[in-house]
Amino acid sequence: MTDEVVTLTANPSVDRTIVLLDTLARGQVQRTPYVTEQAGGKGLNVARVLASAGRSVVAVAPAVDAVYRALAAEPPSGNLVAAVLPEGRRVRINTAITEPDGTTTKINEAGNELGAVDREATAELLAERAAGASWVVLSGSLPPGAPVDWYPQLAKGIDCKVAVDTSGPYLQAVVDALPQVKIDLLKPNSDELAELTSGDAAAFEEAAAQGDVGDIATAARRLVEAGVANVMVTLGGSGAVLVNADGAWFAHAPEIAVRSTVGAGDSSVAGFILADLRGEGPEGCLATAVAYGSAAAALPSTTLPTGADAQPLLPKVVAVGRTTVKQ
Repeated sequence: MTDEVVTLTANPSVDRTIVLLDTLARGQVQRTPYVTEQAGGKGLNVARVLASAGRSVVAVAPAVDAVYRALAAEPPSGNLVAAVLPEGRRVRINTAITEPDGTTTKINEAGNELGAVDREATAELLAERAAGASWVVLSGSLPPGAPVDWYPQLAKGIDCKVAVDTSGPYLQAVVDALPQVKIDLLKPNSDELAELTSGDAAAFEEAAAQGDVGDIATAARRLVEAGVANVMVTLGGSGAVLVNADGAWFAHAPEIAVRSTVGAGDSSVAGFILADLRGEGPEGCLATAVAYGSAAAALPSTTLPTGADAQPLLPKVVAVGRTTVKQ
């Protein structure tokens, strides 16, 4: 077993970020001094964070020459390898508009249809690169043409730890496939946890802001009992909750000036995996996840955190023991 991590960006994109100096004014003309474009997608974000931390990462993406070219144009870390299908096609463009207070508005295109031939080729490429890996990360939305349960289908053929970070029907399909499919890390936010467990997202967030995460831990416990090894519920500025078979933990988020939330969730997944690869327990994995997610939120535009960005936040991130899980 190596420390290599493989990520899949099933619906890759070019991420365009527009930075505003004033609050977004609907229906008005505004100018921006700063626009960035780069190869994007949640799996690529996870891969970049891991590579910057010195881990060997293979980023798998289906059939996009533009994404490959954009990756090749970036300063090489020596740790990130892009594995793509040979046929190129137009890439969807995801636009993020960030305001001075960190508020981020995202407009994401649906993406190009991924037919059966390309899906099979992508699955074969993923399985090939995952052989001997420590983790495989399946994250983001699925492109048109992909079955809603493609992630659990892919997970069945993977013989290492699997992390999933998706939403909507794709997330529900993963949960519906439990326990036949092994998932080692699932990362819902409060809205997604509420959808999966018939909970109240607003109540979750209000309680978390007061430091009360008992109901969140109870809801996450249901997913653990269904077959997920670790459920990490991200709560934005309130921190995150981690639940597994051994207990439940709450990590407070450090106080930061939020500049952009782009990539914060992806960075938290990367932080969890980094700590796990170092052999840390659940408290360390959660604390590192929150530190990386917070570091991402404190950075401008699409900038992703390095270890140097996250490290100063670690002393401010406290794993608050095991929460009481209601029976």
